[in-house]
Amino acid sequence: MIVFQHISKSFHQNLVLKDVYLSIEEGSLIRMSGPNGCGKSTLLKIAVGLMKSDAGEVVYEDKHHIGALIENPCFIENETGLYNLKFLYNLKNRYDDQKVRALLKKFLLDPNLKIPVKKYSVGMKQKLGIIQAIMEDQNVIYLDEPTRGLDEESVKFFYQLIDDLHRQGKTIIICSHEELNELHFDKEFVLKDGILNKKI
Repeated sequence: MIVFQHISKSFHQNLVLKDVYLSIEEGSLIRMSGPNGCGKSTLLKIAVGLMKSDAGEVVYEDKHHIGALIENPCFIENETGLYNLKFLYNLKNRYDDQKVRALLKKFLLDPNLKIPVKKYSVGMKQKLGIIQAIMEDQNVIYLDEPTRGLDEESVKFFYQLIDDLHRQGKTIIICSHEELNELHFDKEFVLKDGILNKKI
């Protein structure tokens, strides 16, 4: 279980998150929506430890290995996509070349593409970001606007991928403006004016 215990966060006296409380059961598929600048990315950054809240905390009650795609994914811009994924994989685990190459191909990316990531399109970088968030068998996955810039075929594969991960019991939290109607969410929430409410 993951518990967001009364999270509050302000920037320059502008309250972005106001006493956000959320309890997420292990293995849940969750969607959060809300207008631009409502604090969705901020909440995810706090959840993965990239940012500190002003009040409250995020508690993980079970063993967790977090994967995350938040806002614009960062890579070593002068290296290839495959190099970047291998570098990230090797930070914690032994690199699985077969698995990574298969994911790249499913997202219509050539594993042997020699151009550096700095020349990738927004959609291509987004695909790398999704892959790095799930490639190490992470059991808690945060995805911020994951379908942004993706081509139609890759969106279809993304839906299939999330369904597979959900069936495997992964806990998945997706922040998206899009409805993502192909996915069967356990719960949906709306973040507005700093307040998180369950979608009716």
